[in-house]
Amino acid sequence: MMESKWVWFMRMAVMSALLLLEGCRWCTTNACLEQERIALLHLKPFFNNHYNDLSSWDEVKNLDCCEWKGVECNTTTKRLIGLSLHSEEWFLGEKLKDRYLSASLFLPFVELKSLDLSGNAIAGSVENEGRWCDLRNLEVLDVSWNALEGMLPHCFSNLTSLRELYISGNHFQIPLSFAPFANLSNLKVLLGDENKMVMQPSFYTSVPKFQLKIISLSKCITSQQLNLELPTFLYYQYDLRYVELSLNNFSGTVPTWLLENNTKLEDLILMGNSFTGLLSLPSAHNSNVSLIDISQNKLQGQIPTNVCSSFPYLSLLFLSKNAFEGDIPPCLSGMKDLSILDLSNNQLSGRVPEELITKSSLTTLRLSNNNLSGHVLPVILHANGLSNLYLDGNNFSGEMANVDVSISQFPTSLREINLRNNKFYGNLPRWIGNVSFLERLVLSQNGFEGSIPMEFCNLNSLEFLDFSENNLFGSIPSCFNTLNIEQVHLHGNRLSGPLPIAFYNISSLVTLDLRGNNLTGSIPKWIGTLSSLSVLILKDNHFHGEVPIQLCKLYSLSIIDLSQNMFSGPIPFCLGNLSLPMKEKESLAGGFYLAFTEKDEPTAIAMRKLERGINPYYPTSYLEELIEFTTKNGFYPYKGNILRNMTGIDLSCNNLTGHIPPELGNLSEIHSLNLSHNKLTGVIPSSFSKLKQIESLDLSYNNLSGEIPNQLVEMISLEVFNVAYNNLSGSIPEPKAQFGTFIENSYEGNPFLCGTLLHKSCSKTDSPSTISIVPKDTGEDGLLDTYDFCVSFLVSYVVVLLTIFVVLYINPYWRRAWFSFIGKCITTCRYSNVGNFLVYHIFKQCV
Repeated sequence: MMESKWVWFMRMAVMSALLLLEGCRWCTTNACLEQERIALLHLKPFFNNHYNDLSSWDEVKNLDCCEWKGVECNTTTKRLIGLSLHSEEWFLGEKLKDRYLSASLFLPFVELKSLDLSGNAIAGSVENEGRWCDLRNLEVLDVSWNALEGMLPHCFSNLTSLRELYISGNHFQIPLSFAPFANLSNLKVLLGDENKMVMQPSFYTSVPKFQLKIISLSKCITSQQLNLELPTFLYYQYDLRYVELSLNNFSGTVPTWLLENNTKLEDLILMGNSFTGLLSLPSAHNSNVSLIDISQNKLQGQIPTNVCSSFPYLSLLFLSKNAFEGDIPPCLSGMKDLSILDLSNNQLSGRVPEELITKSSLTTLRLSNNNLSGHVLPVILHANGLSNLYLDGNNFSGEMANVDVSISQFPTSLREINLRNNKFYGNLPRWIGNVSFLERLVLSQNGFEGSIPMEFCNLNSLEFLDFSENNLFGSIPSCFNTLNIEQVHLHGNRLSGPLPIAFYNISSLVTLDLRGNNLTGSIPKWIGTLSSLSVLILKDNHFHGEVPIQLCKLYSLSIIDLSQNMFSGPIPFCLGNLSLPMKEKESLAGGFYLAFTEKDEPTAIAMRKLERGINPYYPTSYLEELIEFTTKNGFYPYKGNILRNMTGIDLSCNNLTGHIPPELGNLSEIHSLNLSHNKLTGVIPSSFSKLKQIESLDLSYNNLSGEIPNQLVEMISLEVFNVAYNNLSGSIPEPKAQFGTFIENSYEGNPFLCGTLLHKSCSKTDSPSTISIVPKDTGEDGLLDTYDFCVSFLVSYVVVLLTIFVVLYINPYWRRAWFSFIGKCITTCRYSNVGNFLVYHIFKQCV
């Protein structure tokens, strides 16, 4: 009996162990299906990189692929239901090579519901088949920001479970009929920005089965395809919450029927199209609309007054860059939720309703570039709640210094004021110094005069200051170095004195623009303390002395303009050590993304996608720094992205001497180099051939000699090349690549240059070394002959000058022509090199 019990016990123990082992084996097997784990490991080499680390995909360390990064499994079946292989490469501006992926690798994931492959530079499938189409359970598909192209596969309509589709940032051809999507009855979200919408060969009239909540199709029509109407499928949508159709050149009248048909619509963005005529808004009350953007169109007439009653909870209204005229609707002042109002770049006139500034809920008011007028200064002092105020480019007037502020409570909310290009006059008001919380102040292009008050040094929060193009005089207050200022623009005034200690050791300073003043003295050695300086413009002043080597310590410098001064001495060779970084300079504007009240999951995901794609994007500041710089024979303004990528050095119109440092050839990122109108000697460095990014190189009006290095033809980006009026000799570079585009003017004033372009054969041209206008006898008689020769040259030169003066005195027409010529020379450079050029060539052999 005891034995049988023991046998029974042993049997049960063995069975329990077997069951336990079987259970463990079952748990291990069901943690991750073998075929899906193998498929993931096959995908790993394609997607594993610095921006998408898949190091957790390691079956040695973790056999359960459901715990790997970006993998989501069904908790019951353990099959893959979600796979996120999103990469940040595209969003970080990386230049990626197109890659091809085997779509069949995804076929083992038969229960896959969500697939994110965005930002990976995928150009297509190696099988050239539409195998996303076999993933019938897909609900969310994201292939945005890749390099996919062509028409969507015909089998795409088989993905009937699809709810969200993200294809932005590719080269797809999307038919205006939206036929490939017509049968996707579950589709709620479609983001297809920056593709191409095309007409279909056959007329398609089928009504789509889907009802979208979110659609974004910006930048989908090229400029050649003008006057296209909106896609007809939009007429059948009645559940839209977010519509973005910007920058497509759609024509006709504004589709206000979208607002009428979709009573739940919150955001309507139609900027950058070709809508014309009057703006007629629906009269029906819509309490859901939060954002309307119809800027950058061709709308005319007055702004409808029913905009306030139709959309009582409107938060953001953008109507800029149209042709609206008349008054600003006073009712806008009473909209309790309106936070941003942009009516800039229209033809609005009259006065600004005071309540719009003093009693509204606005945080940002932009009325720039209209025909508005009146005395607005006292009103600004009561702008409680307003943070950013842009009144630039109007006809506002008044004397700021006379405004009585003793009984006014300063609006503590104001952070940014732009009053540029108006008709304000008088002295700068000292009371501005009390607004210590002000961050950005622009008073340029007005009639302000007098000196800069010392009280401005109390603006401890000031980041951006622009007083340019006024009539300010006197010295710059030395106390500026107590500020944490980043951008200083004081050009186009009458400021005088030496470069003051005002800017000493301001480590925050990024831009210093003092061109076009009467500043004197030399550049102080403390210039090297401005560790963040990126833009230094001292053009058109009266600076002298040598270019200090301390500039070479400023490794953030990308634009240097010291032209039209009296600098002398050599060019510091250490300037070649500057990296002239093509980096994003300190940006004035931050940004915010659109608020959206919808709470369901698909919509929330879609809005995150919109934010990630920076579309749509509205800045928190509309101040753009503008830098004017001479390049390519012109004076150009640079701002925004163009400014961030601009690099250049201009040392022209000075008295610089010596050789051009070969080290300047190390400035591999430079776009423009101007050393013209100096007294430089020696040869053109062959090291300039390393300047692969350079677009403009001007070495004209110097005393350079020798041949033009043929290696310069390697400068593949060069658009403007000028070595005129030097003493160069030999053959000009071969007319290939960029050098095949230059004209004769690039080489004029060099009598010993030759080449087909100059209509002078090099085989018949004598070089300077073989031409001698001095007698060959080098004895005493030869020296006398040389002396007589030089005296005769002097006499001839004087006779020629006297003849010119007599002719100019007798003939008034020639006299006006001569003065006009001299005027142009002075305009080109503050002093004339013509005399130096003539004297050099006449007396060259006499010295």
